[in-house]
Amino acid sequence: MSTETVKPMFNDRTYNILKYIAQIGLPALGVFYAAFAQLWELPKTEEVVGTIVASDLLLGALLRVSSSRYDASEAKYDGVMVVGEDKNSLVLNDDVETLEGKKDLTFKVEMLPGNDVDPEGGLP
Repeated sequence: MSTETVKPMFNDRTYNILKYIAQIGLPALGVFYAAFAQLWELPKTEEVVGTIVASDLLLGALLRVSSSRYDASEAKYDGVMVVGEDKNSLVLNDDVETLEGKKDLTFKVEMLPGNDVDPEGGLP
């Protein structure tokens, strides 16, 4: 049922790991090395910290592109909620077993012609 034209760069698990590395891991490593390099007179402080910061910036940019691609795709939806004149239905993108362990579901709303429901405000 998917009409995906743009595919996400990373799956959820990979994205979350890389996001953690970019937001917590690399900044902490850079500060750690900068602090200990001064205390213990470690070599090439500027070069090491600069490399860590540049790597973090590149990773952050890749994650932003990935997030934009995900938002532009149909991958964020678990299915479609079809709203009709007399009948509504939910259509899942995958088998119901794939929903096990999920706390939230996201559905795209598809309004069929002839219904009297305003998608922005409910019933007229």
